[in-house]
Amino acid sequence: MSIRAYTGETADEAAQQHGIRLEVVKHPMAKRGFVLLPRRWVVERSFAWAARFRRLARDYERLETTLKELHYIAFATLMRARLLECALTTS
Repeated sequence: MSIRAYTGETADEAAQQHGIRLEVVKHPMAKRGFVLLPRRWVVERSFAWAARFRRLARDYERLETTLKELHYIAFATLMRARLLECALTTS
């Protein structure tokens, strides 16, 4: 039995309901070893950035709304830091 996450009509419909364009990137079967998948690094980088925040490193929150708001705060903090870094380098 193989598990196929994010494939099929139900995943595509659920993504469209939330205004998300779902693009499934599959592993090429003929390759062995490390294979760079297109745009996957963006997701992995974002997960790594979020993992730097202690509250997001473990699943402590009881309410999903709390977890969602903590993600907003974490990424707003990261974007603010990047914006300040860009502002300081250009001036």
